[in-house]
Amino acid sequence: MRTELRPAKVQQSALFLAWLIALASTLGALFIGEVMERTPCILCWYQRIAMFPLAIILGIAAYSSDKAVTRYVLPIAAIGGLVAVWHTLLFAGIVPEAVQPCTQGGPSCTDDEQIIFGMPLPFLSSAAFAAIVLLLTVPFRKGTK
Repeated sequence: MRTELRPAKVQQSALFLAWLIALASTLGALFIGEVMERTPCILCWYQRIAMFPLAIILGIAAYSSDKAVTRYVLPIAAIGGLVAVWHTLLFAGIVPEAVQPCTQGGPSCTDDEQIIFGMPLPFLSSAAFAAIVLLLTVPFRKGTK
């Protein structure tokens, strides 16, 4: 006999998964910066400004089953995601060098310091923000209780 997940259970699972992604991203950024001693570029700082509070807010919301969290978390995740996509485009060489903010003194947005374990950090950040946004929109659509 096949049992279907109730929408509330799906929402709770999505909220918990979004928190795990935000927590892993936050801990990963701290590890890269503090343990590996890689100085973040300007765009990395902006992404951290968006991601770090998500780990705390989503953790509290998952613990208290607060489904209304999407109202105030989605704008933060969307803005962080836009910065991550911009950073990804810079890293991929799609955005011309003339508009790169990281060339103004400080770490580069596009050098080898932006790669960890063979993966470009901007791509990982874009994926994390995209996953959080998806997890906080799809299961929480109107009509899903």
